[in-house]
Amino acid sequence: MVRSVTSFGRSGLSDWLVQRVSGVILLAYFLYIGAALIGGVDYLAWREMFASTGMRVFTLLALLSLAAHAWIGMWAVSTDYMTERLMGPKGNVLRIAFQIACSLVIFVYVIWGIQILWG
Repeated sequence: MVRSVTSFGRSGLSDWLVQRVSGVILLAYFLYIGAALIGGVDYLAWREMFASTGMRVFTLLALLSLAAHAWIGMWAVSTDYMTERLMGPKGNVLRIAFQIACSLVIFVYVIWGIQILWG
């Protein structure tokens, strides 16, 4: 079995499963936020909602799910479409640079989100 060091999970099946589970978590989170917004919400209600530990944990779970979902998606796109055959002799270099840039952006967004959430 071939294993890639740049893949999020240990195999394609685990990546698929992480992608699906993270998608369900994100759907549940956005449905919950959408339901909260239906009746209209002001700043105090919004602040009170995010002051609870449960909502902070749910938001952190959604943030980490978004990061995992984005990484697997970007990794799949880059390995499928950024190849030497399609992009010329520097295809692998561009793919690795793209993956590094994506991982840095995702990392910064996760740290930033944690600071906003728990700060």
